[in-house]
Amino acid sequence: MSAFKAYDIRGIYGKDIDEELAYKVGYFLPALLETDHVVVGRDVRLSSPALHDALVEGITDSGADAWDIGLATTPMVYFATVHLKADASVQITASHNPKEYNGLKISRRGALPVGGDTGLKDLERMTLERKIVKADRKGSVIDRSDVRDAYIGFLKPYAEGLDGLDISIDCSSGMSSIIIKDLLGDKPHYINDTLDGSFPAHEPNPLEEKNCRQIEAETVKNGSDCGVIYDGDADRVMFIDEKGAFIQPDYITAVIGRYYAGKGRTGNALQDIRTSRSTTEYLESIGFPVTTWKVGHAFAKLKIREIEGVFGGELAGHYYFRDFFCCDSGIFASLLVLSVVKALKAEGRTLSSLISEIVRYANSGEINFKLEEKDGAIAALYSRFVENDKPTAVLDFDGYRIEFPDWWFNVRKSNTEPYLRIVAEAKTDELLSEKLSEIRNIIGEFH
Repeated sequence: MSAFKAYDIRGIYGKDIDEELAYKVGYFLPALLETDHVVVGRDVRLSSPALHDALVEGITDSGADAWDIGLATTPMVYFATVHLKADASVQITASHNPKEYNGLKISRRGALPVGGDTGLKDLERMTLERKIVKADRKGSVIDRSDVRDAYIGFLKPYAEGLDGLDISIDCSSGMSSIIIKDLLGDKPHYINDTLDGSFPAHEPNPLEEKNCRQIEAETVKNGSDCGVIYDGDADRVMFIDEKGAFIQPDYITAVIGRYYAGKGRTGNALQDIRTSRSTTEYLESIGFPVTTWKVGHAFAKLKIREIEGVFGGELAGHYYFRDFFCCDSGIFASLLVLSVVKALKAEGRTLSSLISEIVRYANSGEINFKLEEKDGAIAALYSRFVENDKPTAVLDFDGYRIEFPDWWFNVRKSNTEPYLRIVAEAKTDELLSEKLSEIRNIIGEFH
């Protein structure tokens, strides 16, 4: 299976991705993006230094310069791309995947993503078909670790006024730990805040419930106003309420809407095809017309520009901001959410009370089915619920979202993992259970 995916290059180190591939990507990327320089950052994974060295060697062998920012969150690389007016950047990371994975996340000028349809397929062909001919003049490696201070300076205004909050924070042994204390100081209760690419406490994926148990317990133990957990490269963030309950990430999109509405800023908002009606209806009620679009940063960053959106969010915990070059940032998102928590606290309210106000429907969350015949299962679901029923709407740009007056569901294939994914929502728990049972039975015929 190719390491070239819809959003990035990613796979198991030593099997799907290795130094040879990193070198070739580094060598051919300057030609693809017609540039003489590439910003390079890396996460703390154990394989990242070796991939970094190979990538930089490829860049410089092509005759281009490598602007090396060193250890970085993925959003810091996006920031560097814009701040340095760079034509290309690469972050070495596998984001939230387990420790044996690694990858390359590529952006062009303006921190625009290079995805499958915007250059990655061309880059893959170049690595497979073209020959390496080293440039007569080898490029240079230029230390740009000074970007970190500029990035902290950019974020600091959003961290002001958060004193008086009690916060518990899980850095997942990942990249958020190199930034977050510069913004929030030592007062929060930190766990897993030492960089460790073996991720000893838990995998750096907060969307999996087992990885949040530690921060849930910590939040309750400390009597915190909320808990925060970042993924491995800090482009995603998730939240725990003051009772220790995990908050479904698409509801946080509504909380971010409340932040901007409180600043007197309204306008278009973006959500992915899996997003709860609770979020959509809340956002519309406070002045944000909502556009629904495909899952994934390579799609969201382009769409939010197209609709001139103020912000956007995904079920996976990615949040996008016009104020951050239409890119996603877990730390930026957390500062806005903490600002809302602070305002609620001043009113004598809690985060859980706001979530209760937002949520109006019973929601399944994302359910994964591992099966080979994904296309057959999708076709069977389409036949049952579209051809035999009368849906009020059918969205068909990322799998299907099939809408009825009192319930809906989305079925889609994962772009990065061997799963068929289902999200369903209904007006009552009973109706949701009934519909999920029917969906499971149909999918079960394809196991």
